[in-house]
Amino acid sequence: MWRRPVNPSRRLGDSGGGGLLANSKSRSSPILSVGLIVLGALLFIAYSYGNSGASGNNMEAISRVEGDYSCTAEVQRAIPILKKAYGDSMHKILHVGPDTCSVVSKLLKEEETEAWGVEPYDIEDADTNCKALVRKGVVRVADIKFPLPYRPKSFSLVIVSDALDYLSPRYLNKTLPDLARVSADGLAIFTGYPGHQRARVSDVSKFGRAAKLRSSSWWIRYFIQTNLEENETAVKKFEQAATKRSYVPSCQIFHLKSFH
Repeated sequence: MWRRPVNPSRRLGDSGGGGLLANSKSRSSPILSVGLIVLGALLFIAYSYGNSGASGNNMEAISRVEGDYSCTAEVQRAIPILKKAYGDSMHKILHVGPDTCSVVSKLLKEEETEAWGVEPYDIEDADTNCKALVRKGVVRVADIKFPLPYRPKSFSLVIVSDALDYLSPRYLNKTLPDLARVSADGLAIFTGYPGHQRARVSDVSKFGRAAKLRSSSWWIRYFIQTNLEENETAVKKFEQAATKRSYVPSCQIFHLKSFH
């Protein structure tokens, strides 16, 4: 049975601090008052940052302005959880999506992990590291509306993010089964929540259209119609690992079985 990804509600802590207590018997200079306010603000910022428990890489992933959140950045944040869910299947991975160079670079730093990427869009503005990955053939630039240049079951796991959101059902009917074709042990899909993202001008000009963010019920119906089955084992392991690490995704994550 399909289980819908939970849409995590954003909990905002009470950030309003108490007012400064004035002592009627003492006279504080304006400079002292301002100094106390600044000190209080600095302490609050330090406390908030400390509680976030975010490393440098994680800060890069979660510091996006709400509405412009990248599920490709979410993939990087979820790698430890994916490793728990897929185990040995994390040894040979294909990532498909915008900014795939950043995901591939991070995966290649993991022990005993081989990784490749498919960038569906233009990389003219890519950095030198990304262009080097393209020259080596580790990352390909390819239109995912057409069959990928890989044999069936070329990769143990295929991860896709931010790419399917820009495809109409007409092209999804070809692309999604093809992604399942080149995977041997599963397919992990990261897609945005409706209402949590809005199209940026740069996105529309780059992708040719705004992202079409679909609900979990829409995706589930689509998976059923295209004979794609939920990978229940991966779902269970992913949820267990996420709970243990207090990981709350900011994107919808679906785990599908490969075509056999």
